Amino acid sequence: MLLELKHFQIPPGERILLKEVTWDEFEQILEELGEHRASKIAYHDHILEIMTPLPEHERNKEIISDLIKILLEALDIEFDTLGSTAFKNELMQQGIEPDNCFYIENEARIRGKERLDLTVDPPPDLALEIDVTSRTHREIYALLGVPELWRFEKGELQISVLENGNYKEVEYSPHFPHFPLKKNVPYYLQKIKKIGRNKTIKEFKQWVNEQLKNL
Repeated sequence: MLLELKHFQIPPGERILLKEVTWDEFEQILEELGEHRASKIAYHDHILEIMTPLPEHERNKEIISDLIKILLEALDIEFDTLGSTAFKNELMQQGIEPDNCFYIENEARIRGKERLDLTVDPPPDLALEIDVTSRTHREIYALLGVPELWRFEKGELQISVLENGNYKEVEYSPHFPHFPLKKNVPYYLQKIKKIGRNKTIKEFKQWVNEQLKNL
């Protein structure tokens, strides 16, 4: 019998695990939860995880997403961002909601689509995960074939690329090879706490332009 999950109260920073969840039950639960909610899901090996982020998690997600957008715009690269869209592949029995995701190389292939099905559509080119109290499900992203994964945890940015089915941490993002982001993304996140968002974003844009001049 399908659980009435909409009646569950999951405090921020907490999670629940449901075991032996079939694909049909997973689809039903997603429908019951709806799209407009604070919680996030991950589905792997018939285990469904539902968690509710903390405010710190959401703040870092928004800021890092803004920095990625600024970089792509400065490089004049067309992109689409789909936020915490639920990415599912029934054939692989996998499902995940990233904190944010970006279609870059494959933007044209999903342009204008209202719904995505990873059995036929490409996965995002870059996924972002903020680990404050949750954990990054690398195995799900790997199985879905997401080429690049960013993970921000304890003030540090990890950038990983998919190689032979596994993620390998790298120093520079393949999408932004001329920008030392592992050092500078945490720096600007800290700066926002001192001087505010608008001034920090302005400084970040200036830094990006300086890097481009040196290419």
